[in-house]
Amino acid sequence: MNNFITTLKNIWKIDELKNRILFTLGILLVYRIGCFIVLPGVVPEKLEAATASGGGGLLDLINVFTGGAFNSAAIFALGIMPYITASIIIQLMGFAVPYFQRLQQREGESGRKKITQITRLLTVAITLVQGGGYLTYIKSLGAVDAAIPGGIFWICNIIILCTGTIFAMWLGEKITDRGIGNGISLLITIGIIASLPSAFVFEFQSQLEGSGLIMFVLEIAILFAIVLVTVMIVQGVRKIPTQFAKRMVGRGSSSMPVAGNRDYIPLKVNASGVMPIIFAQALMFLPSTVAQFLGGDPSNGILRALNDFTSGPYNIVYFILVVLFTYIYTALLVNPQQYAEYLKRQNAFIPGIKPGKSTADFIDNVTTRITLPGSIFLGIIAILPAFAAAFGVNIAFAMFFGGTSLLILVAVVLDTLQQIESHLLMRKYDGLVKTGRLQGRSRMQTIGSNM
Repeated sequence: MNNFITTLKNIWKIDELKNRILFTLGILLVYRIGCFIVLPGVVPEKLEAATASGGGGLLDLINVFTGGAFNSAAIFALGIMPYITASIIIQLMGFAVPYFQRLQQREGESGRKKITQITRLLTVAITLVQGGGYLTYIKSLGAVDAAIPGGIFWICNIIILCTGTIFAMWLGEKITDRGIGNGISLLITIGIIASLPSAFVFEFQSQLEGSGLIMFVLEIAILFAIVLVTVMIVQGVRKIPTQFAKRMVGRGSSSMPVAGNRDYIPLKVNASGVMPIIFAQALMFLPSTVAQFLGGDPSNGILRALNDFTSGPYNIVYFILVVLFTYIYTALLVNPQQYAEYLKRQNAFIPGIKPGKSTADFIDNVTTRITLPGSIFLGIIAILPAFAAAFGVNIAFAMFFGGTSLLILVAVVLDTLQQIESHLLMRKYDGLVKTGRLQGRSRMQTIGSNM
């Protein structure tokens, strides 16, 4: 504990790091304030009564990511989600469309700037469409003041929602530039964390009235163990050793060969991150959404089961989809041919493996083998909230036992800790983590970004 307090004091001694942390906290405070400013023309009392029972499915997930702003009809009701959607679309297009491939891989900084501009424009378009759908949803709940003309309500609030999303995107970029951590990820994280205190207190009170304090302590211990396993999955890498070719040292007859440096290529056990869970969740919401558009009743039979995250059919299909999407997204993200070409350009090789196609095949085989346990663990984490709910944990608190929320929290916290530790180590202070190794501290872990 004393070492931790000393580390916090060291953080406060570094003016640049202190200013970055304070700037980040200030921006996050501005974002949270915006989550409580209600759109004009919306009646909060009627909206609260209509959403008290929860919309279920996709609506609850969006509400968690926006920190409750979605159900409150705040100016940040759509949050940063349209930007995330646009980024995913552009990233997928980078795998399939040659123009975006050139921008991402060959045009360097200018290509990244063009991609950023395209992503921002696509964000505006998505926000306008989602904003219209959101206002329709609010109106269907009967939470709109009848005295306000419909045209004025629509035009004004679509502009406000679009402005709110763009402003949130700008806040995230400012955190990335002048703060600490990835700004966009931190905005999502602060939204997820916002619901944690109330869910924690409600679960504590429920267990005191029911099973008692021992059961609550057991729940916290299980949650802590799940977080540790999640950290292991996020940080886990398979190190492929590499050897740089021998070089000649000296001149003339006195020259002699010197062995090249040894290093390794880190292949992540979970290279796809949280994307398989996001894709699987989107696909799970599709049947009920299609049924609603076709005039069917999504509350009957199999559709109801597939829209209930605590049901058996939902979790079986969900687990299979997460495993499949993990393989698909990893195959898109990890390109063994690029690794082989990079090693060849650097005059390096994998010991015992021929350069070129043999190297690419070897990396592909290793990636396939480590993706299997990674995908299974990711699938298990995805369905853990259903098991927590089945054992009596309230729904709001059960969401933190796995799924997208837990993975995002762990990944963002680790990334932020890594940046803070980098500032400390550059100034020869002890880092926050003295034992173990935070992902990204090895020199060869930049191979993927250099290719």
